[in-house]
Amino acid sequence: MVIISVDYGDARTGIAACDKFQMLASPVCVIAEKDREKLISKIAEIAAERRAERFCVGLPKNMDGTLGFRADACREFGEELEKATSIPVVFRDERLTTVSAHGILNANDVRGKKRKNVVDAVSAVLILEEYLKTL
Repeated sequence: MVIISVDYGDARTGIAACDKFQMLASPVCVIAEKDREKLISKIAEIAAERRAERFCVGLPKNMDGTLGFRADACREFGEELEKATSIPVVFRDERLTTVSAHGILNANDVRGKKRKNVVDAVSAVLILEEYLKTL
């Protein structure tokens, strides 16, 4: 089953996907879109192209495990995405994925504008990899 991972952000949203055997998570793109309706449309196109059967949306939890206002926004986004595409959405804790993504990019000497353009996709990969471990 192909799963699309989404690291939802106000300005940029990272997208990753796994192969149909759920062995490898890879970055797809970063979508720079502030309009939620347009963003959902773009993600729906990607899902259709890849024949996705599930979305995994990152859920930002506080370090103590509680949910804050940002988690509410991600839940609302996930619900809208599911309604628009009829593809089930699951949520996955995304604590520290952005920090880890920056660490990976540092280790690979990715800097400047290029880093800004890929960090959210790398975060989406990390979210998906964690989710795949639970299957």
